[in-house]
Amino acid sequence: MNLDFTQEYILEDETALLRPLKESDLELLLEYAENEPEIWKYSLVETAGKENLKRYISFALNQRKEKREYPFIVFDKRKNKFAGSTRFYDIQLFHNTLQLGFTWYGKEFQGTGLNKHCKYLLLDFAFDKMNMERVEFRADNTNERSINAMKSIGCKVEGVLRSNALAENGKRRDSIILSILRDEWYTEVKENLKKKLL
Repeated sequence: MNLDFTQEYILEDETALLRPLKESDLELLLEYAENEPEIWKYSLVETAGKENLKRYISFALNQRKEKREYPFIVFDKRKNKFAGSTRFYDIQLFHNTLQLGFTWYGKEFQGTGLNKHCKYLLLDFAFDKMNMERVEFRADNTNERSINAMKSIGCKVEGVLRSNALAENGKRRDSIILSILRDEWYTEVKENLKKKLL
């Protein structure tokens, strides 16, 4: 199946629920934008504060309309609370590739295992339902926490793009590229990640 951008996909297990991001989700995520600006230290998009979060959501929804991205809001079932956001982007259906990113969670959800549940659901959907051949991940090359998280789910490092992106603060960054290929998902990554789910 190809991704239908008009479909309201819901991905869930016993811990996490991901549903399509909506404009009204601004209120559900606002506390993080107003109180935890450090979440976006490595982000290319300024999201701290209400107006920035509003622009962030509006841009994501427009990208979905243009069939470039598919953004989700993340709900933590254990804490019974919305935790953050993530999305598929740079979706190239002809090549059966996409990127998974723009992922962030409030501080109380970091290190709780929620991210692994979300990544499992998203990767399972990308490979099993969308028939992707490759899922790519990118991060600021100095963001060790994010890089370690990606490696821990089974991503392989491909290299570093030097000075390839301009952040909102005007500074340039080097981006590390990681990926999971379809055969890797089925031969090792899927089972290994499943064992790590808390």
